[in-house]
Amino acid sequence: MVTFLNILTAGLLLGGLYALIAVGLSLQYGVAHVLNISHGEFIMLGALIAWTSYTMFGLNPVASIAIIGPLTFILGFIIHRTLFKRLLVTSASPGIFESNSMLASFALYFIIQNIASIIWGTKTRGYSYLRVPLNVAGAVFGANRLLTLGFALGIGLTFYLFVTRTRTGKAIRAAAQDPGTAGLMGVNIDRVLALCFGLGAAMAGIAGMLISLCYPARTAMGLEYTVIAIIVVVLGGLGSIPGSFIGGFVLGIIGSVVTHLDPGLSLVAYYLIFILLLLVRPTGIMGR
Repeated sequence: MVTFLNILTAGLLLGGLYALIAVGLSLQYGVAHVLNISHGEFIMLGALIAWTSYTMFGLNPVASIAIIGPLTFILGFIIHRTLFKRLLVTSASPGIFESNSMLASFALYFIIQNIASIIWGTKTRGYSYLRVPLNVAGAVFGANRLLTLGFALGIGLTFYLFVTRTRTGKAIRAAAQDPGTAGLMGVNIDRVLALCFGLGAAMAGIAGMLISLCYPARTAMGLEYTVIAIIVVVLGGLGSIPGSFIGGFVLGIIGSVVTHLDPGLSLVAYYLIFILLLLVRPTGIMGR
């Protein structure tokens, strides 16, 4: 029973983080049609900014959301307005735009990672925050991990309500379904696309802060999380925000079980799931 609780809690923790990461990428690809290979670099930035804020300035890592969220949002918004908007205008078709934007995001991946390496170096950075053991029904959990899970769920729920209940959220959903018709109805498509890219970057940055509470951070960590985000997005269904949440928790629990059996096989299991999905159900759990 104790082992089961430990595996389940670890799976829910990973699932919450994976869901938060994947929602940002799902928003960028599902609405802005940018398969952002540099998505993980915003996660890395969030983690290392949180580390810097805590170790050098004594700022509570959770409070650093007030810095990380706006900073990564502004960075993502500006990148879309300057780079991807230009590619969208100059591309002859949506398919060509998706190809060009993916190549451009590869360039962003290298640029952001190298700038981060100049600032923080290549060493692994970690800190201790709320690493207090909590005993629940005989199972021991770290307080920092439970805090991470709570924040991931809270942020995810808040974002879901924003997309489904607000006027801006309706504009985002309209732009995702039919940008041409949404534009005719008065939706500023350029602003909505940039907003979605910025929100996706902000979600990634906040996820990076939460990751730093539990795991060490380094400048080379981004690509691994980008791959995981792509797997979760495909698992949940391309462009489906609820699907990203479901896919994140499914993958997190599977990863926790596999890690309990053999820690070295977790990424292998993720890639195997990805291949099987592409062969059996490429639309994912909630894709259409």
